[in-house]
Amino acid sequence: MHLPGLLKLDPWLEPFTDTIVGRHERVISKRLELIHKYGSLQNCAAWHNLLGLHPMNDGWVFREYAPNATGIYLIGTFNDWKALPEYQMNGVGNGIWEIILEKDKLNHGDLYKMLVNWEGGQAERLPAFAKRVVQDENTYIFSAQVWQPEDRFEFTAPQPSLNGKSPFIYECHIGMATEMERVGSFNEFREKTLPRIVDLGYNVIQFMAIQEHPYYGSFGYHVSNFFAVSSRFGTPEELRRLIDACHENGILVIMDIVHSHAVKNENEGIGKLDGSGKLYFHEDVNRREHPAWDSLCFDYGKEDTMRFLLSNCRYWIETIGFDGFRFDGVTSMLYYDHGLGKAFTSYSDYYNGGQDEDAITYLALANELIHELKPEAITVAEEMSGMPGLAYTTAEGGIGFDFRLAMGIPDYWIKIIKEVQDENWNVGGIFHELTNHRSEERTINYAESHDQALVGDKTIIFRLIDKEMYWHMQVFDQNLTVDRGLTLHKMIRLITASTINGGYLNFMGNEFGHPEWIDFPREGNNWSFKYARRQWSLVDNENLKYKFLNSFDKAMIQLLSSEDEFANAYTGVHSSNEKDQILIFQRKDLIFVFNFNPNESFTDYGIQIDPGRYKIILNTDSTEFGGFNRIDDKMTYYTSAPSRLEKKHWLRLYIPSRIAFVMKRQETKKLF
Repeated sequence: MHLPGLLKLDPWLEPFTDTIVGRHERVISKRLELIHKYGSLQNCAAWHNLLGLHPMNDGWVFREYAPNATGIYLIGTFNDWKALPEYQMNGVGNGIWEIILEKDKLNHGDLYKMLVNWEGGQAERLPAFAKRVVQDENTYIFSAQVWQPEDRFEFTAPQPSLNGKSPFIYECHIGMATEMERVGSFNEFREKTLPRIVDLGYNVIQFMAIQEHPYYGSFGYHVSNFFAVSSRFGTPEELRRLIDACHENGILVIMDIVHSHAVKNENEGIGKLDGSGKLYFHEDVNRREHPAWDSLCFDYGKEDTMRFLLSNCRYWIETIGFDGFRFDGVTSMLYYDHGLGKAFTSYSDYYNGGQDEDAITYLALANELIHELKPEAITVAEEMSGMPGLAYTTAEGGIGFDFRLAMGIPDYWIKIIKEVQDENWNVGGIFHELTNHRSEERTINYAESHDQALVGDKTIIFRLIDKEMYWHMQVFDQNLTVDRGLTLHKMIRLITASTINGGYLNFMGNEFGHPEWIDFPREGNNWSFKYARRQWSLVDNENLKYKFLNSFDKAMIQLLSSEDEFANAYTGVHSSNEKDQILIFQRKDLIFVFNFNPNESFTDYGIQIDPGRYKIILNTDSTEFGGFNRIDDKMTYYTSAPSRLEKKHWLRLYIPSRIAFVMKRQETKKLF
């Protein structure tokens, strides 16, 4: 029996050897099966090139996979939405229906649907592979749209690469990226928001809500049309132009892709496309409907589902130009019970038979396909159970993601901010939480994402400052609550970003402490956009303190992202003193100093370190970042010689209360 490398890394996995080996062999077997049948994994993932609407030299061809259908008509604005004989589709075998039309039968911009018949029923349906879906402003009805513009946008910028650097991800939502109380557009984002991200220094942008979804307030997570760019933000060409602009600035672009479930809507979605309700989903209603999300669950064991979702991955990479994905809801995919209400306290929770092995196989093959299509692609798993091997190579028994989100970190920050007084913050506990990850798997650290900003929750800055934000954010207004909040906001972000073993993520606007929560327009708020936007004017206002947090985030990101192999560097702790609340650690030539003590400052605080001279290169207390300039950033710190019994030299520091700063070693030769 060949033992995957995953087993060799963790002796605690040995009792589950048979399950892990079986899981690994299942992936290999499925890959070989698909390659034998289709010639390659990429060919298997090319269904979107066969199905859907496609132009030909002398006309159009439209195909749909609907094995339960007894007849299909193409209806639309071109035939007054009537089921006419000349628009009747033909069954060509294997569940595929087809119609070939002359060139003048369809035109760019025409709206269309399918009228699907099945035993005992008939309904209008949107094609599963529709590349463009639009909503009528008056009736709110969604229709597919013929989309073949004369000017096809072609990419011109070179493909960027991280080149060994850590991903620093800026999580964005196009619609709420404008300050206006409305839905923003791709063009507005490219012209107004992208320059801000470039200036901050992030090297990866993650776009949310790109796949078409009927309800804007779902944040894009109830997808109806998996191949359609959400038209509320603009056209596919405008999205591709935005991605090209990101590439031009050396920024990779990943998409928040939803393959964990689908919207239940039948008129807009694919839930009962051919009348059966089981085309891509489970036949058993108990497995088909998600108990918490009011949505439909894919049956990953079906080859049709596998082809549909793999083709979806390929489409967004090859046709639209994305550089990878953040897979949403991976925990829900991995377990029959979707991980709801489970604590995952032992290894048996990952290997007790409650895992959806079909979903695991799909995710492994999806990761292989994505990296085969684009070697520099990034895949990130939103997964909270901690399943071993999730972000480990498939060749050695893993599921193949490049990174997993460290979802416990924001929960930890919320807990200590809410429940622990400042003088009791445990620096050892903080360091443990931030670095507690499997050595073989890379994670994305983050203090907060969009999840923590949703209505009903609070951002970190609002937890720290609360109502004082409304009255005391002027530059010359001194307020102890605001001072504490700004300082801890910077310190929390710095310690979260500086302890990464993979990458770092920030949600749009949180870098400058965007006030309040996110609440999309809905009946409960009278369909208001007031909280579904970003108030950039706050950070642009020189008279407000938001600019200090923004400047600090910029300095932090540019410092850490400039360090090659930073995430792989050993993190050596020089001091972790619970009484003093001081934590000092080193990565490469960078020394990170944190004093979480709200009251005590320390003089000549000594740490043993390699000899040399050190300078402060980032300081939360700098006036540039809204601090009080209690230490001299221009000063050079020299190590002192050890005693006869010591090997290391001493570096002695003045560390004021509630401060963090970064020092860099200026030379490596011995001075004494």
